[in-house]
Amino acid sequence: MRSYSPDLTPPWKKSAPAPEVAAEPGLVVEEITTGYCGAVTECEAGTVTLEDRFGKRRAFPLAPGGFLLEGRAVTLVRPGRGPAVPARTASGSVAVPGARARVARAGRIYVEGRHDAELVERVWGDDLRIEGVVVEYLEGIDDLPSVVAEFAPGPDARLGVLVDHLVPHSKESRIAATVTGADVLVVGHPYIDVWEAVKPSSLGIAAWPRVPRGQDWKTGVCRALGWPGDTGAAWRHILSRVGSYRDLEPALLGRVEELIDFVTAPPEGDGAPERG
Repeated sequence: MRSYSPDLTPPWKKSAPAPEVAAEPGLVVEEITTGYCGAVTECEAGTVTLEDRFGKRRAFPLAPGGFLLEGRAVTLVRPGRGPAVPARTASGSVAVPGARARVARAGRIYVEGRHDAELVERVWGDDLRIEGVVVEYLEGIDDLPSVVAEFAPGPDARLGVLVDHLVPHSKESRIAATVTGADVLVVGHPYIDVWEAVKPSSLGIAAWPRVPRGQDWKTGVCRALGWPGDTGAAWRHILSRVGSYRDLEPALLGRVEELIDFVTAPPEGDGAPERG
C-alpha cells in the first residue's frame, strides 16, 4: 500500500503561478535566465522571438514564469489563447479609468529642456497626473545648483532631475555630483539630445546619424536625414511618431520610471508607493 504524505506547506508560503500574458507583437519583456530584453516580433507554438534595440533577434521557449514584464515574472502565451490584458497607459502602467488627477505634490521632476518635458508628458502624462507629479524644465543644467538651493528639497518634497548626455567625467556629471543627496536624485541618459532616445525604427530610419564635432547636433541630424532645417518642425515630426513606451529606448525608460518612484516615495516609515 502506497504511503501518503500530505503537503504541510502553509498556503501563504506557496508561490502563486506567474500570470499569463498574451505575447502580442511589440510587447517588451526580459527573458529571466539570460537577461535578454526585447520586443516580441512573433510567437509560434512553444517559442517566442524577441528583437533587441540593435535589431538582433532570438527565440526563447514559452516557459512558465520565464519572462519579466515591468519587473514581474509572467508566462507568455500565444495571442488569442491568454486572458485579456488590462488596458495600459502609454507608459505601460495599468490604466485607471475615470481616475482624477491628484493635487500636485511638493516634489518635482526637472528635465533639461522643452523637448524633454514634452516627451515625458507624451508617454508618462497619465501616470504623472494620477501621482500628482509636476514636470518642469531647466533650459540647461548650468543653473542646477541654484535651482536646487531655491527649491530646498526635503523628505516631503523630493527633487528628481533628468539630464541629457550624463556620462562619466563630463561637465554634466560634475554638476550632478554637487547636488545629489538623500532628497535629490539626478539621473541621465547617454544620448546627446533626447531626440536620440526615440527609436530609429519608430521614425522609419535605420539609425540616428553621426554629426561631426563642432556642428550643431540637431541641425546636422536634419541635414543628414534630408529634413528641412527647421528643428522645431523636425521635433514635432519626431514627437508625432511616439505613441507609447515601445517607441523609446530602454536607457530613457528606466531613468524616468526611477525618478517617478523617487519623488512619489513616502517619507521613511510611511510605507512604499504603489504604482501600476
